[in-house]
Amino acid sequence: MKIGELARQAHATTKAVRYYESLGLITPERLANGYRNYDEDDVRLVREIRILHQLGIPVERTRPFLECLAAGSLHADDCPASLATYRDSIDELTERIEALTARRATLINNLNTAAHRGSRVVPTADTGSGGEDYVTLPLDLPRPADDGAADHLPGLKAPGITLRNTAGKAIELDALGPRRTVIYIYPLTGRPGTDLPEGWNSIPGARGCTPESCGFRDHFQDLLGAGAGRVYGLSSQDTEYQHEVVERLGLPFDMLSDPNLNLAHTLGLPTFEVDGTRLFKRLTLVIRDGEIEHTFYPIFPPNEHAQQVLTWLRTNPL
Repeated sequence: MKIGELARQAHATTKAVRYYESLGLITPERLANGYRNYDEDDVRLVREIRILHQLGIPVERTRPFLECLAAGSLHADDCPASLATYRDSIDELTERIEALTARRATLINNLNTAAHRGSRVVPTADTGSGGEDYVTLPLDLPRPADDGAADHLPGLKAPGITLRNTAGKAIELDALGPRRTVIYIYPLTGRPGTDLPEGWNSIPGARGCTPESCGFRDHFQDLLGAGAGRVYGLSSQDTEYQHEVVERLGLPFDMLSDPNLNLAHTLGLPTFEVDGTRLFKRLTLVIRDGEIEHTFYPIFPPNEHAQQVLTWLRTNPL
């Protein structure tokens, strides 16, 4: 068939087809008169290139998929090289999303600062009901003891659990990829107009979720620079509640919601009960390539924990 017919069947333009051919991605037969003769295999290759390109994979990097088809595979992504290209593209997309999220958070902070500059009204983002300050920790905050409840975690496979994040996406914990993912797990965050549980300050390791999150916010770019591919906060609070926290604190990363504590049940994570509700104890997981590489437990003080994670990442580069 001629190039116009190929373009029509593959829903491409003749200009695009010529470009693919210039890269050696398709090699049509040459007739005796010098004209190119395209066949159904070429149609399939052009369709495959277009589909992959629409997913964000550059045309030049579709070659492994085409070579997979040429080798006789039923699907273009049946080969290891194709899967590696998927992973690389996912990692690059994740970096772009996180960079944009960080820029968005900076813009939000700049907007809030500019909106209140010169005003007597002080934003109440960091204070709770009754004037309680959720960012400043009490000097007499009790230190949690190391009860060994997380000693079994390093080396375990990441569980096949899917959790919803505050961006509305389903996150598969066993498919986070080869880069390090930092997940800091916390009991609950307080917010203006919402009282903390009775005796919250006296429970070792309970107080400090908001300053901990602010620490990861402030060190977010440093964590990425030290090798963290993603950062998530995780609690049993629902997504709507967490979304308010993300917006109010200007977090450049998403929260994960696990209202049924499935992660605790699957991995045997430490929990505690207050006011008849079971909550996660404060704990941080570093997951890489489907495995728990490192844990932080117990965590104290929580407002310095992001710096502790950053120090570990820099001390243990990949």
